[in-house]
Amino acid sequence: MQFAYAIFYVDDVPATLDFYERAFGQRRRFVSPQGDYGELETGGTALAFASLALMRSLGKSPRRADPAAPSGEIAFTTTDVAAAVGRAVAAGATLVRAPEAMPWGQTIAYVHDADGVLVELCTPVAPPAADQP
Repeated sequence: MQFAYAIFYVDDVPATLDFYERAFGQRRRFVSPQGDYGELETGGTALAFASLALMRSLGKSPRRADPAAPSGEIAFTTTDVAAAVGRAVAAGATLVRAPEAMPWGQTIAYVHDADGVLVELCTPVAPPAADQP
């Protein structure tokens, strides 16, 4: 099996796609004619959004993201976390945690997107040195 996409439920799919294009430099891959489902091209796996209304019409009971109690996060890697945070905040993201160098060598930061979803902006995790197990 191959992981194809992750879907987050939002109020306004086109607005969310627009935000991700401006904040994180993503490109739209697909938007349904009704505008209630859309995908972003992020590499091998798509990041997708479906409207809360669509999910309700399919018999699901979706909830909005709760910034005070996240149940997951989206993570983007970049070589310049500080610049990525600046771009995201300028596009309307809310800063949660400023860039910080971690003991394992990765720099991380967190923002909430326009829908309250937690987004991690981080440098790639470096593989262990050849002399370490």
